[in-house]
Amino acid sequence: METERDSGPDRPAGAPIAMSAPIQRTMPSDFSIAVRPGNGADLPGGPVHGARRQPMRGFEDTYTDIVDYIVRITHRIWEDQDVGYIYDTYSPGCRLYDDSGLRYGVEGLVNGTIQSINAFPDCRHYADDVIWAGDEDQGFVTSHRAINIGHHTGPWRWGPPTGRRLETWVIANCVVRENEIYEEWVLYNTAAKLAQLGIDVYEAARAFGNEGGAVPFANRNVTEVERLVGGRKPQPYPAADPSAGFDLEHTVRALFHDTYNRRDLSAIDRAYAPNVRWHGTTNRTGYGRADVRGMARNLLATFPDLGMQVDEVYWMGNDRDGYAASVRWTAVGTHRGYGMYGRPTGRRVHLWGISQLYFSAGRIVEEWTLFNEFDVLAQLLRDDPPAR
Repeated sequence: METERDSGPDRPAGAPIAMSAPIQRTMPSDFSIAVRPGNGADLPGGPVHGARRQPMRGFEDTYTDIVDYIVRITHRIWEDQDVGYIYDTYSPGCRLYDDSGLRYGVEGLVNGTIQSINAFPDCRHYADDVIWAGDEDQGFVTSHRAINIGHHTGPWRWGPPTGRRLETWVIANCVVRENEIYEEWVLYNTAAKLAQLGIDVYEAARAFGNEGGAVPFANRNVTEVERLVGGRKPQPYPAADPSAGFDLEHTVRALFHDTYNRRDLSAIDRAYAPNVRWHGTTNRTGYGRADVRGMARNLLATFPDLGMQVDEVYWMGNDRDGYAASVRWTAVGTHRGYGMYGRPTGRRVHLWGISQLYFSAGRIVEEWTLFNEFDVLAQLLRDDPPAR
């Protein structure tokens, strides 16, 4: 069963405007359509594909539900290496956001996929989870986390094959309607891949920036993230209505605003379980609230004027079984502090990320977060262009 709800509370006068306007979307109220019940491509004796489990107007008959669709098209494109199937499952003018910024059109996606498969031809892509929302009228949104395991046996832009083993994870958020993905936000965990292959991440990022791979901040289609409104101090996020029960949307937006805009790290203690498991960019891992606070402190120390906004939230679940939520966010800051990336460069950078948050009894018990760290390094480390 699914329920229709407004994804966000009404905002009273004076509330922070750093958070983007909510979007109405149908959220699945349970986990009956999910990865774990088992409807992927590789299960021997699994369900007969083609028996629809939810309305999917315009989709190929073989797909049982939206999770089955995302998992199996990924398998067909990457593992069966039917790269041309991208033409059938992506719109010709699709919008693609990754570490390199915004790109348009399916041909760039086809080329990038072939390049990646050529470098890692035996790479396996295991669906770890898919968080989804929407319906056939609104379109579906999916947040697909996958584990990638393979060997570097082909050339790529960073050099000749190393023969080394790769094991990392990625997140791709897609917007899809009638069998076509028309918008995708994907983070490939690039710095983790390079580090595992013995490549100097900082030098690679500098070269990437010098070659024009990192779009200069001034040329990015990024609006200023408003943390200080009209020169006033940042206010705490408005309190939730206690009579309304657990409000996931409010909890997420309050957490991001209070932590990163208000600089209230105690918000982490209120939102996270004491024994939370945390997985971060470049294969960082942690356990407990202290590790979550440590990562937040590092970001704020590195970019002292950091401002963050939540761009999109959707989820599945209920109070009894818990919730799985996808959060896409944007941040802007200036490298003026000593934190994650050494001596301050004074450069303004754009960060964006995807967080998958798992709730039990109203607290976050697990988090998977990626952001465009390699792109951030390229923005910071590129050499200044020569004077004209």
